[in-house]
Amino acid sequence: MKLLLKREFWEHKGGFFWAPIWAGGISLLLTLMGLILGEVALRNSSGKIQVDGHFSVNGLDLSTITSHMSPSDAEQLAGAVSMSTASAMFWPMLVLGFVVFFYCLGTLFDERKDRSVLFWKSLPVSDRDTVLAKVLSALVVAPTIAMVIGIACMLAFLLLLSVFVLIHHGNPLTLLWSPSNLLANAGVVLAAIPLYALWALPSVGWLLLCSAWSKSKPFLWAIMIPVFAGVFVTWFNLMHVFNLGSSWFWKNVVAHLLGGVFPGTWFIVTNTDALTSSDFPKHLAVVQSMYTAFAAPQLWVGAVAGIAMIIAAIRLRRWRDDN
Repeated sequence: MKLLLKREFWEHKGGFFWAPIWAGGISLLLTLMGLILGEVALRNSSGKIQVDGHFSVNGLDLSTITSHMSPSDAEQLAGAVSMSTASAMFWPMLVLGFVVFFYCLGTLFDERKDRSVLFWKSLPVSDRDTVLAKVLSALVVAPTIAMVIGIACMLAFLLLLSVFVLIHHGNPLTLLWSPSNLLANAGVVLAAIPLYALWALPSVGWLLLCSAWSKSKPFLWAIMIPVFAGVFVTWFNLMHVFNLGSSWFWKNVVAHLLGGVFPGTWFIVTNTDALTSSDFPKHLAVVQSMYTAFAAPQLWVGAVAGIAMIIAAIRLRRWRDDN
């Protein structure tokens, strides 16, 4: 299994490793450009900024501003900084969804298309182990790599902001580099890995099943079947048999099958009230709210369906031949 996982990483290193890095690098470049444009605009401005009777001309004087902040203002500033640093991880997470989607959709189809499946079947490796290695790559390896890269992007983002703060006479150690916020943001991301693995299981199972079954154009089959099923259910109002609306089918079946590989989509079943009613600190409240998805029946029903589709993909790989 270790060698099979290495094989998947070597063959798809561009998607698993380089794609999140490029996405994070582009977002950091855009951030740098925005800071430079903002700095130029501040230096070209002839206006004055007043803070409790103190003036700063041609820009910001962060030391003056922070020295006159109340404790509540400082707390709000720390929350804003924490949110902005967390947003620096957005692009690697978004790219992760596309990488896992197209990886699962093509991995079993492509090996039949280029006939490499004949070589791999000649080795003493079962179809079960081969497909499970692909499942683990999609549910564990790729998310872990992307989230580590996201944390690195967060640190690089803070370095860029630190330069901006230093230029304006601020102390980045007190304004930006709060250990509690850094560890909390990284902890929230890492705590999402087991939830991501369970939530994305039906999507991964469905995409692998389409990849193993379709003789051509697996992308169209993977999209068309759930969408046409949703249209059929809506047209004939079939969900009323279960006292449910058609929107339930679109949200919990179609959207979950096609979008479950994107991080954060589980918030449609989480209890957001925990964010305001919890006695825990803010970041622990986020984890608590996120983990309420484990109590949602949609998560476990989807996981069972995903396992069933993965078993079907294993059996299809055993005898599927496009000749």
